[in-house]
Amino acid sequence: MLRLRPETSSNPSDCSGGVFDWDVALRRLDELNARVEDPTLWDKPEEAQAVMRERTKLANGVEAVNSLTRELKDALDYAELADMEGDEDLLEEARTMLKVIKERGARAELEALLSGEADGNDAYLEINSGAGGTESCDWAGILLRMYTRWATQHGMTVSLEEETPGDQAGIKSATLTIKGPNAYGWLKTEAGVHRLVRISPFDSSARRHTSFASVWVYPVVDDTIVIEINPADVRTDTYRASGAGGQHINKTDSAVRLTHIPTGIAVACQAGRSQHANRDEAWKMLRARLYEAELQRREAAQQALEDQKTDIGWGHQIRSYVLQPYQMVKDLRTDVETSDSQGVLDGDLDPFMAASLAQRVGATRDAVEG
Repeated sequence: MLRLRPETSSNPSDCSGGVFDWDVALRRLDELNARVEDPTLWDKPEEAQAVMRERTKLANGVEAVNSLTRELKDALDYAELADMEGDEDLLEEARTMLKVIKERGARAELEALLSGEADGNDAYLEINSGAGGTESCDWAGILLRMYTRWATQHGMTVSLEEETPGDQAGIKSATLTIKGPNAYGWLKTEAGVHRLVRISPFDSSARRHTSFASVWVYPVVDDTIVIEINPADVRTDTYRASGAGGQHINKTDSAVRLTHIPTGIAVACQAGRSQHANRDEAWKMLRARLYEAELQRREAAQQALEDQKTDIGWGHQIRSYVLQPYQMVKDLRTDVETSDSQGVLDGDLDPFMAASLAQRVGATRDAVEG
């Protein structure tokens, strides 16, 4: 039996999740600052950590608004001065400054709408190659690099929890932990099947091939969410770790796989140096996966959990990457597209994520208003 008990704040002025109301945010930040100064706060470490997380997130949001306001004023003053002097070069610089501020403001507006229960959490990102052997394994490896680069470009940290190498190239599967502000909120838009069309580097006849790989994203569960799992419902398997590692890792059954029998959800971890460490991390991953399954069940607009994961093929595509005979990456949900395929594969995913997030927020708003 699985029980989930989200421990959400009962404070009606808590604005750390959804729409960012400025006056409410300032009042709440004052409350949190006062609590941080209370020497008895750390008598309850878990509660203190939750307060610090909320305070940090709210303070960052307030500072982002203040920073954009200052930069906008400076850019407008700069433009006014350039206009008075009739200097076209300075005016062009001012236009560039305003364009950058507009883009940052649009992203900040979207981040303020990340109102899901776990949007602010860190994320696990799982990649699995589809049918197609070496081609799909190589494509899964390319996706692994793409998401790693996206995360590092946004100041997030990435750790590899599990990796199963392909027989000749790439990977059969891999799981990353990505830590950073709103990591899950942004990355959840990437869940689905990704399709690649290219001239195969493994085909001596230089024929065009189509490859598939699936991406699954679920939140790292923090102390504010309690998930209870009956140990009798979980099967534990141990096996020898693959890939890079020390002698101890490669010569003992240190890798751990946990399978939740009622749902069929399975997770694996081999990054730790001992079976004990891998078991602890695997349990964290399993709780996160089961929590994500519950979130998916609540969202009627989303496809069922197993439906999205079982068919790595045409039916569940979210994005198509065409490298030959032309260059085009297109999101099939939002119709956002670009010819800069190399930029996308190097981690430039923000336009796709922003469009998908805006679409989700719009759908949710329509459902509520309807």
